[in-house]
Amino acid sequence: DGMNVLFIVVDDLRPVLGCYGDKLVKSPNIDQLASQSILFSNAYAQQALCAPSRVSFLTGRRPDTTRLYDFYSYWRVHAGNYSTMPQYFKENGYVTLSVGKVFHPGISSNYTDDYPHSWSIPPFHPSTEKYENHKTCRGKDGKLHANLVCPVDVTEMPGGTLPDIQSTEEAIRLLNVMKTNKQKFFLAVGYHKPHVPLRYPQEFLKLYPLENITLAPDPWVPGKLPSVAYNPWTDIRQREDVAALNVSFPYGPVPDDFQRQIRQSYYAAVSYMDVQVGLLLNALDNAGLSNNTIIVFTADHGWSLGEHGEWSKYSNFDVATRVPLMFYVPGMTTTSVTHGARVFPFLNPFDNIAGSVPQGQSQTVVELVSLFPTLAELAGLQVPPACPETSFHIALCTEGTSIVRYFNASEGKVKEEKEGCDDTDRCFNEEPVAFSQYPRPADTPQLNSDKPRLKDIRIMGYSMRTIDYRYTVWVQFNPDNFSANFEDVHARELYVMESDPNQDYNIYNNTSHGWFFKKILG
Repeated sequence: DGMNVLFIVVDDLRPVLGCYGDKLVKSPNIDQLASQSILFSNAYAQQALCAPSRVSFLTGRRPDTTRLYDFYSYWRVHAGNYSTMPQYFKENGYVTLSVGKVFHPGISSNYTDDYPHSWSIPPFHPSTEKYENHKTCRGKDGKLHANLVCPVDVTEMPGGTLPDIQSTEEAIRLLNVMKTNKQKFFLAVGYHKPHVPLRYPQEFLKLYPLENITLAPDPWVPGKLPSVAYNPWTDIRQREDVAALNVSFPYGPVPDDFQRQIRQSYYAAVSYMDVQVGLLLNALDNAGLSNNTIIVFTADHGWSLGEHGEWSKYSNFDVATRVPLMFYVPGMTTTSVTHGARVFPFLNPFDNIAGSVPQGQSQTVVELVSLFPTLAELAGLQVPPACPETSFHIALCTEGTSIVRYFNASEGKVKEEKEGCDDTDRCFNEEPVAFSQYPRPADTPQLNSDKPRLKDIRIMGYSMRTIDYRYTVWVQFNPDNFSANFEDVHARELYVMESDPNQDYNIYNNTSHGWFFKKILG
């Protein structure tokens, strides 16, 4: 009678996880989940900004269809009355529950997180969320500041807790209610960290001595990076500790020692979040639900940690668009779990734990817009139909495509995956491709380049990522009628992954690209 779904989405988490090969991070609980899951190592968000990405993957539509590139419109009013993934599960007999940051709060989800369309009961938001940007970080001067780097003593925090701790407690409470009531559920849990400010219990710093923290491998602004592609990380500059550095706008580098502190705190925040995930999965075990619950773990987008001289998200690079993505499906990614067996015992990151490897790993390039059809298929529901080219008038359809067909594909078999490639949008010479995009107000970095409001957007950067390349074209965009003019190209970028995995050398202008475009358009 169908499995439950536990959908975990993390804010601003790039794949710095042990299961993704990161040697520094301590993420034993997520790694343990990966050891029972199929892990996608090339998964990409459709826009590296919270609200557009979340509305995209929760509706299964791309940003050009949701018409949300900022935070300031509700798709049901401004684009089309699209059904969401939780709404579809609700309409199919599930109790749908939202804890923490699932939809982006505010106008973009109608100030209700799309309740009652998407959720059976009003979504839960931790009471201490409102202090996120308050002065709660104790500085060297003993005073409280609104800093970027913000290790804290939790007992000194308002309410003696932090938002993600509260979300975990509420999610565990709901799991137990569902167990008692024997109700089939779709529970979405959204964790805030490692979103800025990097505010986490200070003991997690002990896991990352500063002398072990390196700079990004490419902490410089690439010479051939078009200025339109650069994001000037204004949100970081506004924090008191960064503002005190007087870094010049837009390119001025952050001093090396402070770069290390940001990276150290990002890692510490990831380990803090890993503990929350561990407590949640342990509670799923305790409730006897691990044998009939599908678990999805992902993020809304990545976050630059100094690569290309950039911080934060707001770009089309892999560091901003690539996300962790794994699926635990009892009986499919793992042999059937005997009732009551421990699948997810809590692991303490402060203990030395031997790393575990993912149960299965796919290198196939996939997109978050495919989550909706994928979860529908895994849960045994009818997969929503593919959207026609224009779908503003259609409530239920998806612009993604179910990726369940890649679950069993060993690396050799992926090359043979040719089916489902009858439309050019979805296929790149019969090769999977991920599309991302990012808006800009101008050709050069402005104070609003990271987060332009719709009315100020003048250029849209459309980016495509295959296993071998990232190609981005920045074109004129008219926000009045949401149209991109591909005849009016402002800049192009082309990166070859094999020789340039960090995307530092834009070879668009110094290569004969006839072969490349023949391949794209072929």
